[in-house]
Amino acid sequence: MKKNKFELGVIIVNYNTEKLTEDCLNSVFKADAPKGGLQVVVVDNGSKDGSLEMLKKMAKKHENLILVENSKNLGFSKGNNVGVEAGDAKHLLFLNSDTVIKRYSLVKPLKYLKMHPKVGAITIRLYLKDGSIDYDNHRGFPTPWTAITKFSGFASLFPKSTFFNNYHLGFRKLDKIHQIPVAAGSWLMIPNKLFHQVGMWDTNYFHGGEDIDLCYRINEAGYKIIYYPKVSTLHLRGATSGIRKENAMAAASNKANRMKVAKASTDAWRIFYNKYYTKKYPFFVTALVIGGIALLGNIRFLKYKLSK
Repeated sequence: MKKNKFELGVIIVNYNTEKLTEDCLNSVFKADAPKGGLQVVVVDNGSKDGSLEMLKKMAKKHENLILVENSKNLGFSKGNNVGVEAGDAKHLLFLNSDTVIKRYSLVKPLKYLKMHPKVGAITIRLYLKDGSIDYDNHRGFPTPWTAITKFSGFASLFPKSTFFNNYHLGFRKLDKIHQIPVAAGSWLMIPNKLFHQVGMWDTNYFHGGEDIDLCYRINEAGYKIIYYPKVSTLHLRGATSGIRKENAMAAASNKANRMKVAKASTDAWRIFYNKYYTKKYPFFVTALVIGGIALLGNIRFLKYKLSK
């Protein structure tokens, strides 16, 4: 592999989130940059709002910003892969457009990653608009038992239990640096070489599940994923896709898009299970899980269809 020009490349996929992406980019350019140089690649997935005009202005202002224009929405996985190939960085940070980072959100995790060669990926503490922790960035793998406890509500009833809440790992101390199985793709830093080694983002996932899949392969390759809470970043969760209503921007999102994302999220569970767990569990367990996924998916789809 060629020697990369930049120490860190930030990859952002944008789809009709003009204001979110602008705020995200402004925070990235205000943050401390690594000594080896910072490159930012924004992949626009066929936006119909004012995103392209804003991004073109940004690219003129910042010479280290690359804009990639796709004619249609390629999804999160394929969009990120396109961004990586367009860039030239030794380390990669996959960053959601609905995040606002702080001064040391880039350099401190990067320093830790570089100092620990057996760490394959690192994430930081994400917090929501109300100041609470975004637990979706601190997860275990969705085994059948983990899925059952998550969707039955037992994980919420026993948040500190190692038996009932392995999905969000509620028994771990979130103020300490520690290893986790899964980090969210909303803020995920990984060496470029390892990213290619494990096969990049799986483009069978359109939206959701792709981060669990990538983390699974990082673990299988013998590398650790680290939760690094010494720095933090605001995550306006749900604002990018509009599937959740934690904030006004998400609530104003297109209803049809929320339904599409809901379906893609359900499909992601099915794809992951069929890819990694079908041969690990008896047939009746697989049938139960796949049936449960279908039921929950239909309920979720109906919920958004009936919503205003």
